[in-house]
Amino acid sequence: MEKPHRMAQIYGYTVCLVAVITFIICVANIIPSIMDLSDPLHAQGFFISAGTPSLASFENYKMDILKSAKSDDQKTGTNYIPDDTTLRSMYEAAKTDRINQANHSSIRSIVVCSLIILISIVLFITHWVWMRRLSKTIVAT
Repeated sequence: MEKPHRMAQIYGYTVCLVAVITFIICVANIIPSIMDLSDPLHAQGFFISAGTPSLASFENYKMDILKSAKSDDQKTGTNYIPDDTTLRSMYEAAKTDRINQANHSSIRSIVVCSLIILISIVLFITHWVWMRRLSKTIVAT
C-alpha cells in the first residue's frame, strides 16, 4: 500500500521543484525588462542590425545617414542628400519606433513572466499542501 504514496510523493515534490525553478527563471527575466522600461532607447531586448543608424544623438544619426548616402551614390550614381529638417523628422521617427519596440517587448516579457510566476506559485502551494497532508496520512498509518 505504500507504493502509490511513494509515487505521489515523487510527483508532488517534483512539481514543487519545477515550480521553484520556474519562479527563479521568470524573476531573472523580469528584472532586465523592468530596467529596459526605464531606458528603452538603450534596451538590449531586441537585435539591431549592423547597418542601422545610431540613435544616440541627432548628429550621430546624421553622420550615419550621410555615410550610407555616399556609399549609395557610388553604387547607383544618384546624389540625393536630405536636408536637416527631413533628417530630423527621420531621426525622431526612428527614435520613437525604437522606444516603442523596446517598451512593447519589455511589457510583454513582464506580463508573460508575471503570469508564469503566478501559476508556479499556485502549483507550488497546492502541491506542497497536498504533500503535507499525504505525509501525515502515511505517518498515521
